[in-house]
Amino acid sequence: MSDVFVKTQPGAAADFFSAEANGLDLLRVAGGPPLPAVRQVDDDRIVLDRIEPGAACETAAREFGRRLATMHTTWLPCLGAAAPGYVGTLPLDNTTSDDWPTFYAERRLRPYLHGLDKEVRDAVDRVIDRLHDLAGPPEPPARIHGDLWSGNLLWAADGQVWLVDAASAHGGHRETDLAMLALFGAPHLDVIMSAYQEAAPLADGWRERVPLHQLHPLLVHAQLFGGHYNQSVIHQANAALSPSTGAR
Repeated sequence: MSDVFVKTQPGAAADFFSAEANGLDLLRVAGGPPLPAVRQVDDDRIVLDRIEPGAACETAAREFGRRLATMHTTWLPCLGAAAPGYVGTLPLDNTTSDDWPTFYAERRLRPYLHGLDKEVRDAVDRVIDRLHDLAGPPEPPARIHGDLWSGNLLWAADGQVWLVDAASAHGGHRETDLAMLALFGAPHLDVIMSAYQEAAPLADGWRERVPLHQLHPLLVHAQLFGGHYNQSVIHQANAALSPSTGAR
């Protein structure tokens, strides 16, 4: 069996795979989740160590929660990253900033409104207008994966949860990663969150901010797939403005 995993993407931009390698480097910290080593990066491919898949279990989930907290709280000096990234196949502007509400509005929300229905754009604009009030207490920039849905958690045969597909990694808000995990679900999510909270408790009100942090991935999905994701954006925008309506 091969000990490497080769990823290719037809028509990929010249920096597509270097963005993934840069993201893996950004997230690789002592005590954080394991990440595959990069063997080779070219314009048309990336070659990584192959990780043998295994089964999801509570023990691995608990350890992953602790390790994710360690990665997030190995703080960075600024938001963003040294080079652009990608979320799916869409470019990700990582121009650095010191102000998270402005960064989130200008790098993660506005760029993904183009071409969407006016109702969607207006709903997100209402959130942007109030972002400084909705953002919660300021925190240092966290090392975040940026696309932390369950498919980017690799439950491995070694009993660990590995992080993969890190082209979206950047300095951001740690609640963003956790909101993404909740958006599409993850095995043993309650165990992951409990261990995370024990290691690095989140600021008061974090549950009410989940819809706010889910707006970026939902906008990306609206751009890529359309359909019901447009209504999901509107729903979560309204929930972000009125937390009592609840998050999905």
